[in-house]
Amino acid sequence: MAITAALVKDLRDRTGAGMMDAKKALTETNGDMEAAIDWLRTKGLAKAAKKSDRTAAEGLVAVQVQGGRGVAIEVNSETDFVGKNADFQAMVASFAQAAMGANSVEELKAAKINGKTVEEILTEKIATIGENMSLRRMAVLEGETVVSYVHNAAADGMGKIGVLVAMKGGNDAFGRQVAMHIAAANPASLSQADLDPAVVEKEKNVQMEIARESGKPEAVIEKMIVGRMQKFMAEVTLLGQAFVVNPDLTVEAAAKEAGVEITGFLRLEVGEGIVVEKEDFAAEVAKVGRA
Repeated sequence: MAITAALVKDLRDRTGAGMMDAKKALTETNGDMEAAIDWLRTKGLAKAAKKSDRTAAEGLVAVQVQGGRGVAIEVNSETDFVGKNADFQAMVASFAQAAMGANSVEELKAAKINGKTVEEILTEKIATIGENMSLRRMAVLEGETVVSYVHNAAADGMGKIGVLVAMKGGNDAFGRQVAMHIAAANPASLSQADLDPAVVEKEKNVQMEIARESGKPEAVIEKMIVGRMQKFMAEVTLLGQAFVVNPDLTVEAAAKEAGVEITGFLRLEVGEGIVVEKEDFAAEVAKVGRA
């Protein structure tokens, strides 16, 4: 695969690595971006990659809670300006309300609001506002108590990040603190038991390579990995993370003090995981000139 300047720049932006290091990483991994990031980490040349840096889409996430059921939806638009449009916000709010009776994006698209399906309403709004839009995601969380939180709220119940927390126990104030923590810390799972084994294995392999770069014996490396993986688990699992409200306690310990058990959570961020190719201004002007 050809290692282009744009590919090198993308890797540099995501890792902070130098130009030559980024180019070498891509060459060693045949242009595989994720593998190149891991290669740089093993050489100590990059910080842990943040996939959120790839977020490019705009729009809103909306949350709705009724009793022990909470839903979160994501509706995307092309520009942030549309996210501030009152008509767009009203549409998203109506979709979130309709989602209380659905279990998937497909069901939500078919749900009716004032005689029209959600999909029909979205199509009409695209024609009215003049931007492409999509109902991208929907997630459901159920529990004894469900608490919601929206970060960077654009209107009531909607913003850039939506969080739902399920608990056993009725401490809503504590639940909101946990939801705020999740918005900021973005844990990968509730606990170690819920963490994707592939994620664990990948991190272990990366840490093994980093340790081997030190030249230490395998027996020493094995002991090092145990400690490093324990640290990794504490960083990526909600219950193991230091609680932002009181960093002296883990979230799990704080929950025990509050008399609740956290049973689940979900977090949606606008544009999460969407990669939009960006064209530099000069290339854009040149393209227009040739049209």
